[in-house]
Amino acid sequence: MKIVSVHNFYQQPGGEDAVWRNEAALLHSKGHQVVKFVRRNSEIADQSLLASARLAVRAVWSRESMHALMDTLVRETPDVVHFHNTFPLISPSAYYACLELGIPVVQTLHNYRLVCPAATFFRDGGICEQCAKRSLSRSILHACYRGSRAATATTAAMLTVHRMLNTWRDAVDCFIVPTQFCRAKFSAAGVPLRKIVVKPNFLSADPGCRTGVGDYAIFVGRLAREKGIAALIAAWRGLGPKCSLRILGDGPLRPEMERAAASLDSGIVKFEGWADHDSVIAAIQGARVLIFPSEWYETFGLVAVEAFACGVPVIASRLGVMREIVDDGRTGLHFTPGDPADLAAKVLWACDHPRELELMGRNARAEYEAKYTAERNYRQLVAIYERVISAAGVESRSVPFNQGGQDAVQHYPEARFS
Repeated sequence: MKIVSVHNFYQQPGGEDAVWRNEAALLHSKGHQVVKFVRRNSEIADQSLLASARLAVRAVWSRESMHALMDTLVRETPDVVHFHNTFPLISPSAYYACLELGIPVVQTLHNYRLVCPAATFFRDGGICEQCAKRSLSRSILHACYRGSRAATATTAAMLTVHRMLNTWRDAVDCFIVPTQFCRAKFSAAGVPLRKIVVKPNFLSADPGCRTGVGDYAIFVGRLAREKGIAALIAAWRGLGPKCSLRILGDGPLRPEMERAAASLDSGIVKFEGWADHDSVIAAIQGARVLIFPSEWYETFGLVAVEAFACGVPVIASRLGVMREIVDDGRTGLHFTPGDPADLAAKVLWACDHPRELELMGRNARAEYEAKYTAERNYRQLVAIYERVISAAGVESRSVPFNQGGQDAVQHYPEARFS
């Protein structure tokens, strides 16, 4: 099978870039031909007013990217085109190159930008779904994207134009989302439900299960408000020397959080900054539990899956994706989002119940083996490709997927996108 894999890199590397690379490498390792079509936001060098205006137009409809992709498709004649990120340099106009040539389109939704200009469902320190439920104009009023009304207006314009053109309904054959929670959010906002399939992210390599039970808790991630770092530090005020905490990561709240932790016993909370992947895995393998305290709608929790693969239970916010990935009492524990006292109580329980925690670790490892391995993901991904190719070749692009086996795309009733 030949796949053209399309991705627009952000200026700051992130999880979407890693997922794109991992999927491409996995497909290549299985003997498929993967042609990469990429743009990079580092191309945006000119910051003048005129250049910004041109970029805004290109984010809505990029003739340059559409024609460049068309040339690639004519030259390569792929079986399917798989889009990851198109914002801002590629734009949804690229779908129409595929539509014109009759090549099926798969789009992975790594974030919530299709229904939220900020892509996060998070504003002013809390969950916000106003754009999904009401009007995109609210995002411009609040300057939700990068704190800029102009930049937010560009994103809102892109969404508005392509809703009017029915791009999501007519030019995309299948949307991939990583969780059932994401599927529900997109379908509630009007994305055609019959076109949405759940395929989680995966680990490209098995880190191996740890032996024994660790002696500290660990947090891995960006030190930002939405990640729940403030509640995490506050929780440790009530724990005393019972359990130490290692924090791997950096971010805007690090100085403030270091000051907040300064009054605690020496060495109880350690801020270690960013580390390479192997060092992160080694640190997780030595942990008693991993803490996942996010206070926003994550789209996935890859660090939780890494903990599962290591046989480490996860204490997570009882919110959205975290509630779905972590099975309370089986692979970890839930706590009330933003509630330090509840989080501290769950950490104390974990410290006082090593046998139960060891069983949770074994269950977590089994969960990884059942859902998040590269082999499992490969079967799901190829099943999606085969079905969109079959539907495009046999019947019209609007025909829903048929029901299939365990790894097949499920068939859902259509919902209107308005």
